[in-house]
Amino acid sequence: MSADTSVNKRLVVAITGATGVVYGVRLLQALRNIPGYQTHLLISEAGVLNLHQEMDLKRKDVEVLADVVHNVRDVGASIASGSFQSDGMVIAPCSMKTLAAVAHGLSDNLITRAADVVLKERRRLVLMVRETPFNLAHLRNMTAVTEMGGIIFPPLPGFYHRPQSIEQMVDHTVGRVLDLFSIPHSLAPRWAGLKDAE
Repeated sequence: MSADTSVNKRLVVAITGATGVVYGVRLLQALRNIPGYQTHLLISEAGVLNLHQEMDLKRKDVEVLADVVHNVRDVGASIASGSFQSDGMVIAPCSMKTLAAVAHGLSDNLITRAADVVLKERRRLVLMVRETPFNLAHLRNMTAVTEMGGIIFPPLPGFYHRPQSIEQMVDHTVGRVLDLFSIPHSLAPRWAGLKDAE
């Protein structure tokens, strides 16, 4: 653990085996530019496969973006304990398997254990769930997590700010996630109200 006294906020970021790993990567990149935040990263084996498939990245390319990296099999890591102080956790993207494990409290690896800790300690848990269409099991699992205090955040793009690229759409979504933790950013323009129709 870093002894850097300038760090006063911690966020756990997990990347799992669903499409949309760009959201987790962009979140880590954004947090590196925000003073006072320390990131703790977990990447599942399927998440590693998707990093290569979708972004031509290797595990090490993403791990260098985080302050602390944990092995998903290390259930004895610091983030597995409620005594670990953090502002919460974002799973970006969140596979339906991970959602199900969180919804049912399985704690079958460090990702789902850390999520369980965040929920039990009444901290903020954001799941950027990726699947479409949803079946009834998916919807019930999302309801269960919501009832426990988690936030279900499918990474759906907004178009009211007229994005000109995929990067702008990703930044807008990541900015909305940062908003949920009251983390300041300038990733996307704020809504300024409807334009007057002519």
